[in-house]
Amino acid sequence: MGFFDDKEDFLEETFAKYPPEGRRAAIMPLLRRVQQEEGWIRPERIEEIARLVGTTPTEVMGVASFYSYYQFVPTGRYHLQVCATLSCKLAGADELWDYLTETLGIGPGEVTPDGLFSVQKVECLGSCHTAPVIQVNDEPTWSA
Repeated sequence: MGFFDDKEDFLEETFAKYPPEGRRAAIMPLLRRVQQEEGWIRPERIEEIARLVGTTPTEVMGVASFYSYYQFVPTGRYHLQVCATLSCKLAGADELWDYLTETLGIGPGEVTPDGLFSVQKVECLGSCHTAPVIQVNDEPTWSA
């Protein structure tokens, strides 16, 4: 059974937002729904989305891999994303990263044994003036 097999209303509502020849534009909302419900994007979901929008798994993966929001391995309940760009580095992001990984005892792609935390370095989170920035799940948090 596919992820979207019982989500006909969601699919209909999503595809109605785009012209029939533009179904590929629905890749992002479909990926987001999977991410929200399953916590990460499995390879079979990439293939399912490609079939639904009429494109290739490579194109869907190309879209998904561009954004740090989408995860391709299981994450903790609280997925901590630390900005790794220059403004945040200058404001202490590397020290913050070291503190988190040492305190939690995990690295990228790992989850704490209790399933609560995972960590990831990401590109700009769009708040350089409040650097360093951590995003918890998909909510920005400032460490100041």
